[in-house]
Amino acid sequence: MFDGAFVDYTLMHPNIRPYPQQPQETAGNTIDSKTYVRYSLAESDYPTLIIVDPIYDNSGDVIKPGYYELALSDNQDFLLLIQSKEAVATIPVFKIEEDALEPKRLSNKEYKKQLKKEAKQREEINKKRDKVGMPHDEEKVYMEATIEYNPNGEYYLLKYERGTIRAWGAIKK
Repeated sequence: MFDGAFVDYTLMHPNIRPYPQQPQETAGNTIDSKTYVRYSLAESDYPTLIIVDPIYDNSGDVIKPGYYELALSDNQDFLLLIQSKEAVATIPVFKIEEDALEPKRLSNKEYKKQLKKEAKQREEINKKRDKVGMPHDEEKVYMEATIEYNPNGEYYLLKYERGTIRAWGAIKK
């Protein structure tokens, strides 16, 4: 039998593999992976906020530059800065607005009828998409998140907008 350095060098050589890698990979995709998800992430329910410069506070904590999701808490008192499904910061909300026309629109019979018609059309389209293996067509919701620095007050102003709700929060520098 082979012993010593010969075996070690042979098994560690990058081009010789006496056994297949586990899990087996082909072109960067693991076998049995969901190919329709590999090119893009599943869409988020929250708007994306891009922070370019690090944000420091008085206690020495820092929010690093990167891509974050901005979410409004359930009781609408705080904006949550989320990265990789982890809350990085909670920001108090000082102003919140809701579209005043939305309740009137939802009570309108013609608008309800139009919504039902669109839902029925979307359901028919989704049945056709299921047959060919395409993802479902979802109703789009307008989302936006912005951040800007105010040098006079030395704070960052965050604006959250999703659907009919707008909220503003501030991070004191």
